[in-house]
Amino acid sequence: MSSHDEEEEDGPSVDSLIAEERIAARRLRIQRRLEAARRQASGEDTSQKKPVDSEKDALKSRKQMEESRQRLLKLKTDGTELVTNVSVAADAREAMRRLEEEESRRQRNEKLEAEAKSATEKFEEITKKWEYSLSKEIPQDLHSMLVEQKTSCDAMIDEKDKLIHDFQQELKGRDDQYVKDLKRAAEDIDLIIEREEEQIKQLTKAYREEVTQIEKAFATERAELLANNKKKWETAMQQRNDKENEYMDARRKRVEDYENQLQTLRVQDAEEYNMVKIKLETDVQILEQQLQQMKATYQLNQEKLEYNFQVLKKRDEENTITKSQQKRKITRLQDVLNNLKQKLSKQEKQYREENQALTDDYKRITEQFRELQKKYRHFQATDQKKFEDIWVMNEEQVRDLVKKVCDADRIICEQQLGLPWEPHDLEVFDKLPGLNKGLVEQEREQQPSATQVAHDIMTGVITDEDTVRQDQSVVSGSIKDSESRSQPKLPARVIKSILELVCDESGFLVESKLNKLLAPLDKDEQSLMKLDAIFAALGIDTEDDIYVLAQYFVKNDPENPEEADQPVNDKEKDDVKIADEDKPEKQDKQEVEGEDVMSEKSSVSTRKQETAKLIHPNDVVAALRTFVEDNRQTQKDTKRHTVKVEAGSTKQIG
Repeated sequence: MSSHDEEEEDGPSVDSLIAEERIAARRLRIQRRLEAARRQASGEDTSQKKPVDSEKDALKSRKQMEESRQRLLKLKTDGTELVTNVSVAADAREAMRRLEEEESRRQRNEKLEAEAKSATEKFEEITKKWEYSLSKEIPQDLHSMLVEQKTSCDAMIDEKDKLIHDFQQELKGRDDQYVKDLKRAAEDIDLIIEREEEQIKQLTKAYREEVTQIEKAFATERAELLANNKKKWETAMQQRNDKENEYMDARRKRVEDYENQLQTLRVQDAEEYNMVKIKLETDVQILEQQLQQMKATYQLNQEKLEYNFQVLKKRDEENTITKSQQKRKITRLQDVLNNLKQKLSKQEKQYREENQALTDDYKRITEQFRELQKKYRHFQATDQKKFEDIWVMNEEQVRDLVKKVCDADRIICEQQLGLPWEPHDLEVFDKLPGLNKGLVEQEREQQPSATQVAHDIMTGVITDEDTVRQDQSVVSGSIKDSESRSQPKLPARVIKSILELVCDESGFLVESKLNKLLAPLDKDEQSLMKLDAIFAALGIDTEDDIYVLAQYFVKNDPENPEEADQPVNDKEKDDVKIADEDKPEKQDKQEVEGEDVMSEKSSVSTRKQETAKLIHPNDVVAALRTFVEDNRQTQKDTKRHTVKVEAGSTKQIG
């Protein structure tokens, strides 16, 4: 192996799988070439870079391992590419299929949109003809128009059937293509398995061959290393013997030199000893004199300490007297503190009693106010019912009188005057105000606001007993009031838990600016402000809206699935009301049945209140979405019902 290859073994390799390492290897190789050219130009000896024979031998096994690794890596890469070619081809076919599927889906959507547009236009045309048919009075004309309408409907249905047939044929073709794709996928899998098995056999054979080559290289390298190390060991032993002989000669010479130096040091140390002895005796005399001086100083300091002790003793006596005086003062102040604490406890007890009394009065007055509102709504509904009955009766009488006057006018014109009679314009009845106009708005204005109800529930003003009494008052109310509040009211503690759950899990309905403004407030105040923002976002205005919202957060009872349904559809309620208006003679019977139904619902709600279970916090968003969708559908049904009532009134007047 060349010196250039040996240098590359220590650094990054150009055959590496990492791009950065290959770039670094190329840069290092360029630097080495430039350095070699510079040395050659300067005349330096390049022979010193030739490796030792032992290093060459040591690199044989490494070279064999690298060659084996490169060969196996290439074999694995080729095999992997051969296997993945099948999946790449399958991915390409799948991409093409998806493009075709997207194009066909787009064409289907265009067909559906075009068909829906044409069907809408035809349906509007058919609907307009139905309105025109109301003016037909001759049966033959009406029959011909019905035949035309039937032909138009059949044509529209045929177009839809044709579109359905086309889609069914396309679906059948897709099923056949799916079977072909499955067969093609099975063939690809078999091909991949076959290639993988062949690759495993080739890799196993290659691994065995390379392991044999590496073992041979290691065996050769081991024999060479043993021979080289044996030569090195013999050379080192010879060098050791020579060094030992040299060391013994040098040691003998050093011993002789050390003996001569010791004799010289003995003579010098004797002279130094005599001089040190004389100096130490002189120092002893000086220290004795200093000792006498220290004794005198000690005596003086002892007298000073005795004087200071007496002074401190007197100060301690004075401090003892002062401490006893302070203790008596502390005892007196402690008595004063105890008296003040007793007064404070009495005042706090008095204030708590007054606060409790005021709270009870507030709850009692609030309950009376709510009862008064319930009675007001009840009597208002009763008066409104009487007003509606009188209105319908008077309207029927007016219609009869107008009909009689028109008949008399027709007879006078035709029989007495001999003039052609023209019917009078009766559009004045169309301009009469609706009976139910504004009732819903009046009821909603009379109910307490949702924010006020939430505040009362969160602060404990409304209790479970209040909700039970409210349910009883609803049961004893009119059938109209019971229909508007058909859902049983949950206990206040359950409503409070639901409001806390909504406040915790509906933070996305509250703006970030509002959260920053609410940060310094208490937790209860923050909850009330957040509930206000959430109610505004959900369109919750009254107390009934809160109880309707609460129904979406209570788990359905699996044992009584019929009792756990969603609130009654407003469209059905409107149909019942229309039927009541059309058949006033059945009102008494329906009121009795409504009272029975409401009493039954009240008993059911009492049982459900005891076992109400809330939904999981993760389902809060879904419950809110359902509430919003149902609320929108209810508003649409209400508008549709209003249009029906006005149309019915117009027909009756005509």
